[in-house]
Amino acid sequence: MIKEFQHPVIIGSGSWGTALSLFLSSKCPQVHLISRSESAALQIQQARRNAQYLPNVELPDNLIATSELSVVSQADLILVVVPTFAMRETAKRLQSYQIDPAAVLVSCSKGIELETGSRMSQIISESFPSNPIAVLSGPNHAEEIAIGLPAAATIGCADLNLGQSLQEIFSNDRFRSYTNQDIAGIELGGAIKNVFAIAAGVAVGLKLGDNAISALVTRALAEMTRLGSALGGQTETFAGLSGLGDLLATCFSEHSRNHKVGLALGRGETLQEAVNALGMVAEGVPNTRSIYEAARRVQARTPILDVVYAMLYQGVAPAVALDRLFSRSPRQETD
Repeated sequence: MIKEFQHPVIIGSGSWGTALSLFLSSKCPQVHLISRSESAALQIQQARRNAQYLPNVELPDNLIATSELSVVSQADLILVVVPTFAMRETAKRLQSYQIDPAAVLVSCSKGIELETGSRMSQIISESFPSNPIAVLSGPNHAEEIAIGLPAAATIGCADLNLGQSLQEIFSNDRFRSYTNQDIAGIELGGAIKNVFAIAAGVAVGLKLGDNAISALVTRALAEMTRLGSALGGQTETFAGLSGLGDLLATCFSEHSRNHKVGLALGRGETLQEAVNALGMVAEGVPNTRSIYEAARRVQARTPILDVVYAMLYQGVAPAVALDRLFSRSPRQETD
């Protein structure tokens, strides 16, 4: 039986949180978008647009911006769209409010925690063990979703019936959702691809050419599948929207924050200069460290991850780091 959602709440008023709240406002009577900043919430509410992240997109009247977390007590659907470093703190803060045990919590953030290696849905589940948990992931740039360009996503949910209900609310004539019970694989693909987008950006910045970049992204898919499977994902998931699809979008799109960071590094800027110029969170930077540590725990072979880690955290020059990939010993492609 399809569950109907009437009172969604989106936590996080960045570009993706805003785009998701805009999408749901066409499906639900009222949507609440929660900003951490009172001033940011007030600006969005009064101007009917998010001046910082999506300044050219008008927001409908049934989208209510607020900084009050207490509105989650009325929610039947809660989307958590915060930077990965803030996920545990956000989940703990939510425990202070009376959330309906039947309310569905959906993680829309891509990354794993450095200290524990936990995925975002696992962190949410620790704080809300009785609530149903799901994830939403795929090649979804907020800038395109917000203006109604066609896209698709994957919804990860262990409960098939609930997954179909979420599929229903996250679908319209311009956005197609698929279901998948492999929550681990979906989240790992979304996290790992951020690292490879930095590498692709570096390759563009160094002007290595289309052949080299295509080879890099192809081998990145092999590495994502190898590492993601070792960390608990199902192999076939990494060939889907949350794996290959997200990898392609993030490695090649002008909207990709991680690609922009890599591009700046390839052009000779420092990491700090690249991050400062971006003005937003590029998850691939902290996730390179957390995924590198996770890979060491399972003893996975990760040559691309290793060179990105070397660039970001060991002071290795981008040109030197990428040269390491091409100087490695030959091996079979399927190995």
